[in-house]
Amino acid sequence: MERVIADTSFVVALTNQADVNHGRVTAVYANYSQIFLPQLTLVEIAYLLGRNAGISCTTRLLQQLPMSRFTLISATDDDIQHVASILHQYMDSQLDFVDAVVMAIAERLNIQTVLTLDQRDFRMFRPKHCEGFTIYP
Repeated sequence: MERVIADTSFVVALTNQADVNHGRVTAVYANYSQIFLPQLTLVEIAYLLGRNAGISCTTRLLQQLPMSRFTLISATDDDIQHVASILHQYMDSQLDFVDAVVMAIAERLNIQTVLTLDQRDFRMFRPKHCEGFTIYP
């Protein structure tokens, strides 16, 4: 079974049925039985959903999370140190903190596939465990 990890943009589009990318991410979501989701993404997800779709959408996601295909994963102390090094290395490109968390956890778990709509940051990053991430959708 291929291991995959999701970024904020994927979950926001999946949860918000009014999102222009909802259909695309729903089709990809159906292809995986387990999707790792860093707990730290929930802050950004809740903010964006609350702002764009309302707090009821955020509440629905949080209530349905245990029955979803998402498996929450915590960042370790080593992951946070690696996030700092990633942010420092890509300082000029203004890489996002949450993206760096996804990258660090993906490296630790040897995950090569990232579910995200954020092509720029994830294509720019050069992981240590593979040539580059496979990005869907």
